[in-house]
Amino acid sequence: QVQLVESGGGLVQAGGSLRLSCAASGSLFSIRRMGWYRQAPGKQRDLVAAITSGGSTNYADSVKGRFTISRDNAKNTVYLQMNSLKPEDTAVYYCNAGTFRNDYWGQGTQVTVSS
Repeated sequence: QVQLVESGGGLVQAGGSLRLSCAASGSLFSIRRMGWYRQAPGKQRDLVAAITSGGSTNYADSVKGRFTISRDNAKNTVYLQMNSLKPEDTAVYYCNAGTFRNDYWGQGTQVTVSS
């Protein structure tokens, strides 16, 4: 079992920055890939950024150059640094961890960007 807890969401003005954190616990040796997804009202949950166990990263085109995913292995934590935020970034952001058999999800954290 893997447990994920997100934090760091909030209200920010357009052009501002936020850093989301995802603390993982449990069977961490099973995790192969971690990522951040977001879901706006009435829309699908989409991948924002992901990082593999080997350190490779990928990003949605809409956030490239603005968001950075990183990890701190000593703290078992994955981060999403979000810069130059836009109103269209407003969504609930979810942390995801993928193992061989299962996907695990955090509870989500709300990010609201005002114009």
